[in-house]
Amino acid sequence: MNLQPILENEIVKLIPLQESDFESLYQVASDPLIWEQHPNKNRYQREVFQNFFEGAMASKGAFIITDKKSDSVIGSTRFYDLNETDKSVLIGYTFYGRSYWGSVYNPSVKKLMLEYAFQFIDNVYFHIGAENIRSQKAIERLGAKKVREIEVAYHGEPEKLNFEYLISKGDWI
Repeated sequence: MNLQPILENEIVKLIPLQESDFESLYQVASDPLIWEQHPNKNRYQREVFQNFFEGAMASKGAFIITDKKSDSVIGSTRFYDLNETDKSVLIGYTFYGRSYWGSVYNPSVKKLMLEYAFQFIDNVYFHIGAENIRSQKAIERLGAKKVREIEVAYHGEPEKLNFEYLISKGDWI
């Protein structure tokens, strides 16, 4: 499974993240309200976001998300922790500019990623911060089931409590 294909539909385009995307992505991420429910509430700060961005680049599975109508950057997401033995992958580290919240964008992105992933693997997991009610509800609307609570260490950050959700190929199709 290639963790960085170009994925697109009529609404969004997911393009492999490049070093040159930092400024345009930071413009979206610099809004403190995006991170208010996230385990790292300071990610809107440039130096904290720089660490996040470095982790995204190191993952070799991160995308910049663009709105196809305006061709503007609206956020980021990634595939990570591909386990070919267990036929699983994680999707996460997703964020959007606030003007894209509660709309068709997140479900559209997740559906693109899930449909692509299920060509190769059987289970997709999501780690969502324990306090991130907005993201928990969004992933549950897509049919994900909470399977456990787990401590997760984000790139260069201490461990934080996350909820792990699962969507299985058999439940998706």
